[in-house]
Amino acid sequence: MAFIPKPATSVRIDKYLWSIRVYKSRSMASDACNGGKVKISGVSCKPSRDTKVGETISIKMNGIERTFKVKALLDKRVAAPLVEDFCTELTPQTEFDKQKMMNTKFEFRDAGTGRPTKKDYRDIEQVKLYFNDDEDDEENED
Repeated sequence: MAFIPKPATSVRIDKYLWSIRVYKSRSMASDACNGGKVKISGVSCKPSRDTKVGETISIKMNGIERTFKVKALLDKRVAAPLVEDFCTELTPQTEFDKQKMMNTKFEFRDAGTGRPTKKDYRDIEQVKLYFNDDEDDEENED
């Protein structure tokens, strides 16, 4: 039997973000609000701002912008499977793909081959520039 919390009437944004497991601690959620990384309907907010059902929350996190829609309010942290009852993630897949690309390493060297030589460094830079130019060309086509 799963714990189902009672619906809250009003909840601070930092507490809500912590309870739906966006941040590991309330202080991290509060710092994000103070840093301007959390926006409700496009407007930066303080950690003490109350959330309402139906609001859209945008969060800049790890190089991407995640978007959530509030379905129900909640003031206690719940298990991960229950989070979908309280919010809907509206983040497009392209944002997650962007994050995956940032974590991808383009350079690969076999273990034990030692440091790259000056020529190797130049070749690596040439490849990086080639791929960056391709990305710029794709952006200009749009």
